[in-house]
Amino acid sequence: MNTKEPRLGVDFGRVIHGGPLAPGGTDTVFLDGRLEDALASPAIDGVYEALPGLVELFGGRVWIISKCGDRVRSRTLAWLAHHDFHARTGIPPGNVRFCRRRPEKAAHCAELGITHMIDDRLDVHRAIREIVPYRYLFGPQVGSPPPWVRNPRTWSETVSAIAADTPKP
Repeated sequence: MNTKEPRLGVDFGRVIHGGPLAPGGTDTVFLDGRLEDALASPAIDGVYEALPGLVELFGGRVWIISKCGDRVRSRTLAWLAHHDFHARTGIPPGNVRFCRRRPEKAAHCAELGITHMIDDRLDVHRAIREIVPYRYLFGPQVGSPPPWVRNPRTWSETVSAIAADTPKP
């Protein structure tokens, strides 16, 4: 039995932020558009209903772990502030981590002791496979995901999967 304290990692792009996109698509408004348009861009449906309950389930041990450069990092922080994200979800502003390459998320997961990770990219899940026991490949995907990762397509499905995988205190 795993006695490790449950800790949740959540990707930002196409998991917290962004509309329904084709698998592998990008949010050009957020990445390349004007700051005003980026700030006005939407959260994923269900995120504000799901995250507060997950923050409670994990006893506040929830981090955003996102891959981006300086410009998108600045926009991400501005978007979180603009949408009052931290107050609405219970994830503290200090619980946001960034890295330059997707596989570098593994170092954050190891350092933070992440036990559950939600990300929409299979290459991230490959990188964290030996570190994070519970992996959720969020949203629609091309082809069938491998059996070592769950593929919830919505926040509602994600919450159900995590609840089933998380030991109760």
